[in-house]
Amino acid sequence: MLSTESIHTVILDMDGTMLDLNFDDQVWNFRLPEKLAELRQQALSECRHIVATTLSGRRGSLEWYCLDHWSREFQISLHAVEEELSDFIAIRPGTIEFLQFAQGAGYRLVLATNAHPASLARKMERTKIDRYFHRVVSAHELGEPKEAPEFWRRFAALEPFELSNSLFVDDNEAVLTSARASGINHLFGVLTPNSRGAPRVFRDFDSVDSLAELIPWFISRVRVAG
Repeated sequence: MLSTESIHTVILDMDGTMLDLNFDDQVWNFRLPEKLAELRQQALSECRHIVATTLSGRRGSLEWYCLDHWSREFQISLHAVEEELSDFIAIRPGTIEFLQFAQGAGYRLVLATNAHPASLARKMERTKIDRYFHRVVSAHELGEPKEAPEFWRRFAALEPFELSNSLFVDDNEAVLTSARASGINHLFGVLTPNSRGAPRVFRDFDSVDSLAELIPWFISRVRVAG
């Protein structure tokens, strides 16, 4: 039986980690401003500024990830916008390879996302990656975003494992910082969450461009148990 010393559970973010963040970029930074410009009969450049400024005011909060909140704020259905652009939902290269590896090696796989439950369901329906996971958790179910320490306390209460025996991958450095403070020891960032965007720089965390790059990291720590 193969195992990796001190790691029992693999916790993965969804958007930007397993799925291409380009979809969310298209929804929030392109289609929403276009819709707002049509609705208000304003210049597209003005509406891009309005959307960016309005969103940034709630960054790091649960509302920042809430389709219902922003649908009310802009008087535009973000659910409909996501449906309209659903063809952009895509799995990042290396994701399936890693999920199959982790599943085959017997790790407990948990998806932890800030995504709204409707968006989560939409992406799972499109990609079918939920079949690899023992548990799928949306921060909206716990009432706090992953950036908040309380999320990790509530999250740990859901699962029969120690956070110190878990590995977590996310594309958001603020989330990784919060996870580290909660007691998760093994943390990785994702360098290029958006296939059409610039690479990110992680100052305090190791990083990978593809989840598949973690496979050699796991294998190098594998030992024969017993």
